Amino acid sequence: MSQPTIATNTATTTTATTITATTITRARPGAKLLCAIAAMLALGACASQKTPATADVAVSRAAVENATSAGAAELAPAEMQSARDKLMRANQALAAKDYGVARDLANQASVDAKLAQSKANSAKASNAADELQQSIRVLREELDRNSKVQQQ
Repeated sequence: MSQPTIATNTATTTTATTITATTITRARPGAKLLCAIAAMLALGACASQKTPATADVAVSRAAVENATSAGAAELAPAEMQSARDKLMRANQALAAKDYGVARDLANQASVDAKLAQSKANSAKASNAADELQQSIRVLREELDRNSKVQQQ
């Protein structure tokens, strides 16, 4: 029994390496494209670590300011403190030109600020619902009194 060789469809067996590469390319026509895309992504990741994260820090700063104006400092103090701390550390990393860390911290600060704002909005809505329930209770009591007075 003979073993099949890769070079069965070529004139010589001295180009086995070329045949192997050709065979792989023929077997997977998208292999070159996949390798090219992987290389571009790797280069893009490296480049993004070297570009300043000023936009990310600015977005994070805006998120913290929005949360503060929504009352999150009083209604979600732990989340706001976490957002402020991470924003401060992101600014420090940006100043130290550690852009990857600055970007990560800025994104985390944005998430914390949005969580704080959501908690603040939820607390406000809950308080408004409680006030509404209280108003409904008072109105029902007045209706009951008025109906008793009219029955007499």
